[in-house]
Amino acid sequence: MSGPYVIRGAVSLPEAELMWRFSRSSGPGGQHVNTSDTQVELRFDLAATESLPEVWKARALERLAGRLADGVVAVRASEHRSQWRNRETAAVRLAALLAEATAPPPKARVKRRVPRGINERRLREKKQRGDTKRGRSGRDW
Repeated sequence: MSGPYVIRGAVSLPEAELMWRFSRSSGPGGQHVNTSDTQVELRFDLAATESLPEVWKARALERLAGRLADGVVAVRASEHRSQWRNRETAAVRLAALLAEATAPPPKARVKRRVPRGINERRLREKKQRGDTKRGRSGRDW
């Protein structure tokens, strides 16, 4: 692989905790796909990892609950003809998935009151628009 895949900040995917599995791939490659194991399945045991901070780990377990199988998240890649490029794709995809799952929740929106002047101007413009439309009817001619 081309180096550690950073999730966010100083936290990266530890190579020792990644489990790789290779199999024959469908798709482009002609007869090449019949003889080489280019499809990559990358598995990461999210429930047992020690490399993520506890807060991130809990957040990721909650957000990825529907995608986990026994606490393990799996990513599959078979777009490319070479196993090496599929490994890169799977690792980048896993890092992006974990980055999104461990991101802090957005700040809550603070509800503000609409100023009275803005509301009055809106109602005045609505009234003018209604008068313009009412003036288009031919009743008063």
